[in-house]
Formats: sequence, structure tokens, C-alpha cells
Amino acid sequence: MYSTTWCGYCRRLKTQLDSAGIGYTEVNIETDPEAAAFVENVNGGNQTVPTLVFPDGSASTNPSLADVKKQLAAS
Repeated sequence: MYSTTWCGYCRRLKTQLDSAGIGYTEVNIETDPEAAAFVENVNGGNQTVPTLVFPDGSASTNPSLADVKKQLAAS
């Protein structure tokens, strides 16, 4: 999960993922320029978070918990 420390949407999704027992690795785009560039590339030049990358290589921006579960089931 690409995120920032101040992002409320990121905090909410992390809480939901934790409650659902879904593991993730968090990457702060404010401290990792390569991560910020990746997020910009995936999001049409915008640093929109949370951006998730799934095991199959697909990415999703600001997904719901239901969307995350659906994508993980398909991966």
C-alpha cells in the first residue's frame, strides 16, 4: 500500500485491512521518491493514495475493503 502519514483514507483502509486479517506492506510516498513516481505513473500524474498493488501486478487507487477482497480472490 502506497500511502502518506496524513492521509485519512489510508488510515481507514489500513484499519479495515487489519480487522479483516489482510496483510500489506506500507510505503510512504513522502519519503520514497521512487514510490511517489510509481504512484504518479499509475494515477495519471497524481500522487493519489492509498494506491494498492496486488500480487498479480494490478493496481487500485482508494479501493474499498470489498474491492480489495475481490481483487485478492481473483489474483
